[in-house]
Amino acid sequence: MTKTGFGRFISVRRKRFGLTQAELAEKIGVSKSAIAKWETEGGLPSRDNLRDLAKAINVSVDEMHRVIRDDRANETDLNINVTPDVIATLESYGYKVIRPGEQENTEDS
Repeated sequence: MTKTGFGRFISVRRKRFGLTQAELAEKIGVSKSAIAKWETEGGLPSRDNLRDLAKAINVSVDEMHRVIRDDRANETDLNINVTPDVIATLESYGYKVIRPGEQENTEDS
């Protein structure tokens, strides 16, 4: 199961209640562009706006925090492509490169 991003979570909940972005914005006292920004992962609501948003889409603030936390955890799942040339350069400067799946050897050789 893939995790739902915060923006998608808001969008799905908003649509479930049959609200447009403008209608949701009016309910919580922000601009339509703020809703659009949150739904497109352009930022997060302030604490007060998060509380009002949670109420408007009928979820708890704790649930919103879980979605945000899960979203941020996924940011670390980025697949970084480091070429062998970069690894060789780092190692030539004395850095120890630990490749995915390898465990760091803590014993001195």
